[in-house]
Amino acid sequence: MKGTFALLDIAGYVALLLWGTHMVTSGVLRGYGSMLRRWMGRYLAHRPAAFGFGVCVTALLQSSTATGLMATSFAASGFLGLAPGLAVMLGANVGTTLIVQVMSFDIAIVAPVLVLVGFAIHRRTDDVSFENIGRVSIGLGLMLLALHLLVGAMAPVENAQVLRAILQSLASEPVLAMLVAALLTWACHSSVAVVLLIVSLANAGVVDAAGALALVLGANLGGTIPALMEAHTPVARRLPMGNLLVRAAGCVVCLPLLPLVAHWLAPLGASPARIAVNFHTAFNLALAVAFIVPVQSLARLLVRLLPEPPAPNDPGVPQYLDEGALDSANVALANAVRESMRMADMVEGMLKGLVEVFGKDDRARATAIGRTDQWLDRLGMAIREYLADLGGEALNEEDGERSQEILAFVINLEHIGDITANNLMEFAAKKAQAGQDFSAEDIQDLAAMHAQVMESLRLGLTVFLRGDLRAAQQLVARKEALWRLENEASERHIKALRERRDGGGGADVYLRILRDLKRVHSHLAALAYLPLERAGMLQDRLVREPAAG
Repeated sequence: MKGTFALLDIAGYVALLLWGTHMVTSGVLRGYGSMLRRWMGRYLAHRPAAFGFGVCVTALLQSSTATGLMATSFAASGFLGLAPGLAVMLGANVGTTLIVQVMSFDIAIVAPVLVLVGFAIHRRTDDVSFENIGRVSIGLGLMLLALHLLVGAMAPVENAQVLRAILQSLASEPVLAMLVAALLTWACHSSVAVVLLIVSLANAGVVDAAGALALVLGANLGGTIPALMEAHTPVARRLPMGNLLVRAAGCVVCLPLLPLVAHWLAPLGASPARIAVNFHTAFNLALAVAFIVPVQSLARLLVRLLPEPPAPNDPGVPQYLDEGALDSANVALANAVRESMRMADMVEGMLKGLVEVFGKDDRARATAIGRTDQWLDRLGMAIREYLADLGGEALNEEDGERSQEILAFVINLEHIGDITANNLMEFAAKKAQAGQDFSAEDIQDLAAMHAQVMESLRLGLTVFLRGDLRAAQQLVARKEALWRLENEASERHIKALRERRDGGGGADVYLRILRDLKRVHSHLAALAYLPLERAGMLQDRLVREPAAG
C-alpha cells in the first residue's frame, strides 16, 4: 500500500507541476499575447531574430509546446514565414532547456514567497496586466513547490523493489524508454514537466545516467507531437513536422551514443540528474547549430512533402478557423482576421462587379454577385461562432477589443454584401427590363461615387489590419465628400429629367442606386469608429449626417 500511496503522491505533484506551468503560460498569453503576436508578425523575417524570439518567449511561457502552437498557427495563416518559423522552434527548444536548468537547482525556498507575492498582486489590483503578473508568480511558485514535493515522494519509490526493477529494466532498453517518455510528454503537453520528473527519478537513483538520457530524448521527441496533432491542414503541419524531423534526426544520432555521451558530460556534473539536465541543453543547442543555416532548405523540403491542397470548391467553407487554436486567444484572433480578409476580398469583387452590371447589363456578373453574397453570409456566421467560442476569461482587455473589432468588421461586410446583392442588383434588373440607359453625365457621377467607395474600402482595410488612426480619420472625413457627391448627382439628374420632361421611373432607380452606394460607404466608415473611440478622437471627427429629405 505504501507504494500505491507513493504513486498517487507522485501523480498529484506532477499534476501540480503541470497546473503551475499552465498558470504561467496563460498569464503571459493573457497579459502580453497581443504584443507577442505583433512581434512575431513584424520582426521575425531573419533567422537570428526568430531564434532569439523563440528562446525568450519559451522562457517566459515556460512551455515550448505553447510557443510551437502559436508559431504553427501563424505560419499556417501566412503571418510567419516557414523558414523563420522553424528558427523560432529551434529557439523554443533551447529556451525550454533553460527553464529545466533553473528548476533543477534547489530553489524551493522561494516558492512560498512567489505564491504569496502573486496572491497579493492578483487580489489587490484591478489592473488586468498586474493580475496576470500575479498569476505568473503563483504559477512559478507552484512549479517549484511541486518539484520540492516530488523529491520527497521519490524516497518510497527508491525503496520499492518491484517498481524500481520495472523502471531500471525500462531504462536498460533505450528505444523503449524513449518511446514511453515521448508518449508521456505528449499526454502531459509539457516537456519541461517530464524532464523535471526524469531528473527527480535520477536524483532518487531509480535510473542511471544512460537511462535518464534515453528518457530525455523521448521527452524531446514527444514535445513535438501536440502541435502536429492539433494541425488540421497540410500547410499547418509543415512547421511541427519540421520540428519533429529535426528532433527525430537528433534522437537517431544520439541513441547509440548515450553511454559515451554520459561519459563526456560527467566532468560538468557527475550525478545522473545533472548529466540529464546538461544533456537536455546540449542536445537542443547542437540541433540549433546544425539546422539554423540549412533551415531554408528544410522549409523547401517541407513544402514539397506537404503541398498546399487545392482550394475548396465551396468558397463559403472557412479555411483558417482552427478549433485547436481557441485555447490561445492571440492565435485564434489571428485566424479570425485571416478569414475576415477572405470576406473582404469577396466584398471587393462584388463592388468591382457593379461597373459591369450597370454599364453593360452583365447578367452573368449579377448572378455571380448574388452567389458571392451567400458565401459571404456563411463565412460571417462561421467567424461569429468562432469568436463566441473564444469569449470568456481567455481574453485580456486588448484581445477583447480586437475581438469586437473583428466582429464589427464582419457585420459591416455582411451588410455591404446584402446591399450590393439584393438592392443594387434588383435596381440593375429593373433597369435592364425597362431598357433604360443612364445619360453620360449620370454614368460619370456613378463612376465617381463608385471610385470613392473603392478608395474607402482600401482605407477601411488599413484601419482594420493596422489600427491606423490617420486612415481612420480620413475614412470618417470622406463621408461628407460622398454625401456631397450624392446630392450633386441627384440634383443634376432631376434637373435633366425636368428639362427633358421625362417620366420618374428611371429617376427612381437611379436615385436609389445613389442612396445605396452612400449606405455602402457608411458601413465602410463605421470601421473607423471603434479605434477612434478608444483613442478619444471620435467626437472631434464625427460628421453629422443630414436628414434625408
